[in-house]
Amino acid sequence: MVRNLGIERSKEWEHIEAVDKGWSKDKKYKIITKAGEKQLLRISDIAEYDFKKREYEIITKYSKLGFNMSMPLEFGICNDNKNVYSLLSWIEGRDLEIALPTISEKEQYLLGRQAGKILKMIHGIPVDKEDLSENTKREKKLYQVSLYKDSENLRIPNDEIALKYVEDNINDIWKQKPVYKHGDFHPGNLIYMKDGSIGVIDFNRWEVGDPYEEFYKLESFGIEISVPYCIGQIDEYFNDNIPKDFWSANAVYVAHSALYSIKWAEKFGQEDIDRMVKRAKASLINYDGFRRIIPKWYDEKYREFYKG
Repeated sequence: MVRNLGIERSKEWEHIEAVDKGWSKDKKYKIITKAGEKQLLRISDIAEYDFKKREYEIITKYSKLGFNMSMPLEFGICNDNKNVYSLLSWIEGRDLEIALPTISEKEQYLLGRQAGKILKMIHGIPVDKEDLSENTKREKKLYQVSLYKDSENLRIPNDEIALKYVEDNINDIWKQKPVYKHGDFHPGNLIYMKDGSIGVIDFNRWEVGDPYEEFYKLESFGIEISVPYCIGQIDEYFNDNIPKDFWSANAVYVAHSALYSIKWAEKFGQEDIDRMVKRAKASLINYDGFRRIIPKWYDEKYREFYKG
């Protein structure tokens, strides 16, 4: 079917394999060309043309920063104007979330620092005026936790503490200058390459916003895989001098995500709800019922690996 979409480059393709990983609505395919080159093809509905075009332009911005990533190759319309496609280079290696538990804590921490350096590079790109928004997400975050609050069948014990924390401290978020964000930066969207470096994939959740919002997914998807990695990402991003305003903003994002993710998972079924409930309960413990803003798992001892 993919060969019949009218993509000119398909004449060069030797092998096509569907890729099922991820939450994106895009249909994804791993392509191997007759020359042996590996590529990633993403197919979207034509209704998403404007967004996907801008996504490709943003990926092109990121591609000039010098780190390993899915590089932009081609963008266009296909399938008799029914679909839009993006063709990117394929990053060879293992998913970082799979690789991290198999290597030493020192390597995990140093990979986290490598990731933090990449993230800071992304955040350093000047933002185009047309991408700026006056919306700070504060009202959206409060609305989302209200949806959770109104879903009695989904609520967890002692959630009132986290709910109150978000409501009382919502103004701690979005105080930083807006930046271009990856939007989903965690080990599940990073690749551990053969040379020990990190490759970045899946930019489809890019946005302009608070740089501190990029970190709450360490609590959601990172610490259960590798605490040293998560600490390394934070340490490197802030050059080992983490400001208090980061911790206070991050705690709000974590509290919000811990609760709303349960409501968000409802459409995917009980298994995903249970997974998010487990993470929410862990967050309540890690932040001592949000009486602290620095999580219990954060430990500066790993910096010795960097110094050594």
